[in-house]
Amino acid sequence: MPSVFLFLGAFSAFLGVACGAFGAHGLKAVISPELLAVYQTGVNYQMWHALGLVAIGLLRQQCPGSKLLIWSGWLMFVGILIFSGSLYLLAVLDEKALGMVTPFGGICFLVAWLLLALSALKKPQPGTSATSKKHSRYH
Repeated sequence: MPSVFLFLGAFSAFLGVACGAFGAHGLKAVISPELLAVYQTGVNYQMWHALGLVAIGLLRQQCPGSKLLIWSGWLMFVGILIFSGSLYLLAVLDEKALGMVTPFGGICFLVAWLLLALSALKKPQPGTSATSKKHSRYH
């Protein structure tokens, strides 16, 4: 079964490495050290949450019907887009107003991790095992 969260996690990690290299080599001489630190914060959070997405993808193979894991995965991905994306744009464009968007991505991260924690406490329901026939490709 294809795993959208494994794909998104691996691809986000790929982009995180690419963005990190671009920041270290391409932006170092172009933006201020303060903005470079903002950019690197975006890379750092992207990488950690890319790994979180990979973990969610692997856990979904064990509990494919878990709504908590589905919500956690999508919120983690949206968090990467909003949190890291806003920091990348803030650093490159030097547009401080973009910093107002960043906390919304952080909230997505917090809720995603909380849902992941709750899914760990939840007893597996009948029909949610890896052998269940109720698989959804994107959920």
